[in-house]
Amino acid sequence: MDKNRYLRFAATGLLLGALWTQVHAADTSTGSAPVAPYLLAGAPTFDLTIVKFREQYNDHNPTLPIGEFRSIDNRNDLINLTRAASKINSTLYASTALEKGSGKIKTLQLTYLPVVGGEKSARTTAISYMAALVREFEPGLTVEQSSARVSDLLAKGRGSHFFQQSWGPLRYVVADDGVKGLTFAIEPVKLALAEP
Repeated sequence: MDKNRYLRFAATGLLLGALWTQVHAADTSTGSAPVAPYLLAGAPTFDLTIVKFREQYNDHNPTLPIGEFRSIDNRNDLINLTRAASKINSTLYASTALEKGSGKIKTLQLTYLPVVGGEKSARTTAISYMAALVREFEPGLTVEQSSARVSDLLAKGRGSHFFQQSWGPLRYVVADDGVKGLTFAIEPVKLALAEP
């Protein structure tokens, strides 16, 4: 896969995130569709830069490495984010949106591009990466538990352009565009104290 195709697919993964809609949060009074949670003003970040994340992730998952993230040109974007992507293999890409200035992570995404033939092994590899990503943010989960969580989320999000589920301070997002690809994302949730 050539570099331009790689960048196009990585940008597509990030754009999927930008285009996700929140079905339950739609504001029908204004008629405008809501944007991805990480694009909203005041959206939280992980207290982690992409460099530190990658270092920790690769240390914990030596058989499932993620290469260096490269910045994606977003000069025409009106949002205050830095987008970056890393090619894992010909069917799997990691991408992120970072807060400008601090470089802290707003979203981490894995995008799987289905292939004709060999799809079962490529999908198995993608699910292994997704489960490893889950364990980075939920280190108490075993390999089996994180794989089960990913399988459950993918099943719930099958065929949906946007599916989200929160667990504590994490939001998991699945965007399934069928033959065009599947994006799995982890984002922080802004927690609020309950009022008595």
